[in-house]
Amino acid sequence: MFVVALTYKVPDEIVDFHRPAHMAWLKDAFDAGVFLASGRRVPATGGVLLSKVDRETLDNSLAKDPFFSNGVAEFEIIEFTATTVADGYENLLEK
Repeated sequence: MFVVALTYKVPDEIVDFHRPAHMAWLKDAFDAGVFLASGRRVPATGGVLLSKVDRETLDNSLAKDPFFSNGVAEFEIIEFTATTVADGYENLLEK
């Protein structure tokens, strides 16, 4: 499983300019099953994505994100194995 932490590298007005294209890309990625969850960081310095696809699929998807292709954000990808989860989240466990 992967946690992708995005950190904005540009002023807010540039982030806001690219946000509609980023949100369209994100919807397509969710529709394709790439992500399990997403949201803004608090404070709003970037975002976080949760994915359970393989690394190649994740990398290919992230490369299409307008925040990446336009240099809006840096991406930190953290891989981990979920070994314990709360009731109802068993789908996050490795098989």
